[in-house]
Amino acid sequence: MKKVAVFGNAGGGKSTLSKRLSEITNLPLYVLDKIQYPSGDTEVSEEEYQHIHEKILATDRWIIDGFGCMKTLWLRLNEADTLVFVDLPLYVHFWWMTKRLVIGYFKPPEGWPQKSPILKSSLRSYRVLWLCHKYLTPKYRQYIQQAQSIKSVYHIQSPAQILQFFKFIENKANSNNSASAY
Repeated sequence: MKKVAVFGNAGGGKSTLSKRLSEITNLPLYVLDKIQYPSGDTEVSEEEYQHIHEKILATDRWIIDGFGCMKTLWLRLNEADTLVFVDLPLYVHFWWMTKRLVIGYFKPPEGWPQKSPILKSSLRSYRVLWLCHKYLTPKYRQYIQQAQSIKSVYHIQSPAQILQFFKFIENKANSNNSASAY
């Protein structure tokens, strides 16, 4: 596990998962929303974003959280040695997005750029939620089916599986640390 792509629909907890995974594995974390929208509502140019994305992919170790754009999505998934697909039931995504909206007025959501317009960003996320579920999620599911033979694939389909994933990765990290102590 050296190059990890964390992806899935909006509001599934990808940023929180990615942050915890980075803490466990000591892999550097790159949050695409923070790269694309460094000041919250101002987007960097497509060329600048793609250049930054290419530089990250060229490094030996990373966790990349988020969507970015269609062009960089498939490059990232192909380059990754590990895929973490957060594919929760649609109602869970919806509920967690609503929770994030309410809490966002008091504390910035995990993985969001500073000064993000909470209401505007949340409304965009609600729109993306349905579009992703209808058009992109089936492609993600097909992709991970094909990739299972050549990559480590974690298909997370429930909140309970998120906790199981962390336990598995922590155990794996602890056993690797124990082995390297000898």
